[in-house]
Amino acid sequence: MSLIAELKQRKIVQWLIAYAAAAFALLQGVDIVAQRFGWPDTVSRVLIIGSCVGFLVTLLLAWYHGERGAQKVSGTELLLLSLLLAIGGAFAWKFAPAGAPPLPPGTAATTAGATGDRRSIAVLPFVNMSGDKDNEYFSDGISEEILNVLAKTPDLHVAARTSSFSFKDSKLEVPAIARELKVRMVLEGSVRKQGDRVRITAQLIDAASGYHVWSQTFDRQLKDIFAIQDEIAIAIGKELEVELAGAPAAGKNSAGTNNLKAYDLYLRGIALWQTRNADSLWQAIAAFNQAIAADPKFAQAYGGLGLAYSVLPDNSTKIDYQEAYKRATDAAEMALVLDPLLPEPYVVLANSAGWEQRGSTAIALNRRATVLRPSFATAYQWLGTELMVSGDPAAGLAALDHATELDPRSLVVASNRSYVLTALGRNDEARAACERVLAFAPRYRGCRMRIALIELQRGDLPAARQALVQLAQLKGPAAEPLVHAVMDALQGHGDRAALARRLAAFPSRSNLDPDSGSVFGPDHTTVALILLGAPDLALDYLERTVVEPGNIPAAWTIMLPALDPIRCTPRFKALVEKLQAHDPRAATVCGPGVIVKDNSAAQLRGNGWSSTR
Repeated sequence: MSLIAELKQRKIVQWLIAYAAAAFALLQGVDIVAQRFGWPDTVSRVLIIGSCVGFLVTLLLAWYHGERGAQKVSGTELLLLSLLLAIGGAFAWKFAPAGAPPLPPGTAATTAGATGDRRSIAVLPFVNMSGDKDNEYFSDGISEEILNVLAKTPDLHVAARTSSFSFKDSKLEVPAIARELKVRMVLEGSVRKQGDRVRITAQLIDAASGYHVWSQTFDRQLKDIFAIQDEIAIAIGKELEVELAGAPAAGKNSAGTNNLKAYDLYLRGIALWQTRNADSLWQAIAAFNQAIAADPKFAQAYGGLGLAYSVLPDNSTKIDYQEAYKRATDAAEMALVLDPLLPEPYVVLANSAGWEQRGSTAIALNRRATVLRPSFATAYQWLGTELMVSGDPAAGLAALDHATELDPRSLVVASNRSYVLTALGRNDEARAACERVLAFAPRYRGCRMRIALIELQRGDLPAARQALVQLAQLKGPAAEPLVHAVMDALQGHGDRAALARRLAAFPSRSNLDPDSGSVFGPDHTTVALILLGAPDLALDYLERTVVEPGNIPAAWTIMLPALDPIRCTPRFKALVEKLQAHDPRAATVCGPGVIVKDNSAAQLRGNGWSSTR
């Protein structure tokens, strides 16, 4: 009680409140100035440390001052405290390390060494500051539109949206994110949308030093959102000393519309398309159609509609490939009429051309998209898979390697790359490519499917069972019995012939049907039938997938080394011709002296194939 009385007598609380007010005002002022002039974070850090030291000094001065009998803090004394704070900050600044503050081992040094080019950049998803979770797509969309403008410039290496957005809500520091994405510059920011106004703050960070090299805040009406996006992109181009190829012409904007409702719906659709989920894709289609209704001349909305239909049949059984690609082609052609320099329609048309077995056209269209947007990871991804099915898996792998550089955290790129490696017989690398993805996306079915295929191909039945069970658990408990039945038969504990007939009877896309009870895709089914000693059924199944309306899995499956036991048969060769495909393994496996007359189980054993291999 005596201590409390002493504190009251010496007016300690008044002194500390006065000091806190002065310190807070100083720090707020420095923060505003630092944002405008791009000062490094070191300035703020040093002043915060100085203010903490000054707190102790103030406490001692207050105690001494109160002992002399003074009862108030004068303006002169308050000024003295502020000067002490500033002098302490300057002193700390003088003895602080030059440049950015030290970073954890393996971050800044590694980032600078691997990505020294200032013209490599990632655009992180802007933080939604609106207080409404439903506005998340809007802040994400702002970031994506800025990214798309930058990605059109050949002199810039721009990390793809999938990878940069994978760090949303991440606790990683900017240097660590830059190292993961193999870039040096990182753009981050925030969006506050309230009524008809929007506030966007953006800052460009050099990950090698930790410095903010550019920062700006935009307080505008919502209708100015298109101009703000382009202003940010142009400012980044000037800072990185490149001329933006995607900069809009006078009187135009990169968004492609001035209709806020259409733009809002488009952003919703793109966010849904990225999920590659059946329900989300149908919702994306609805959003794109509503955007088109709001602005019939909105080319990007047509492009988004084409993208959604292009991947829909790979994720939903409610539409077949023929109908989906017809709708995708219509949307893409409309987009090109409105904007012939938009890259999305070219990859959509390439996908349709591939399904129509016009491989050369598909490759040319994908290459055109990469010219229009050099950092377009999806274009390189689809180019890679088209090169694979055209008979050149090595070139396909090179394109997918580049897609991986642009989008290192993309789930679908990793899955496609793993498939090409599997087709090349590089099973360990194929598995490693998917394991890297499953480390941060353990529920991704695409890579679970790839790993199951890899283990089936190399005959590791215990590993294949484990992978298939993990895949079945993602689908539901009804899918596990078939997995165990097939694997039991392969390991000698069931009727192989009966299981082969049961497996071959499933539709080619039964793995997409939640009620089918099967996780076996067309490639898994074909390989499993061969392992079960049913080559005729394997060929029957392949031939059926070719003639089924709109199904194209056979073009991928024929590339697998696991099909070597039936590769030299007349039926298989006829199948390749019907697909208008190229079989690069035939020259090696089916030499001049190899003559195959039938597809019996004995034939398989004669070729040295064993189900327990």
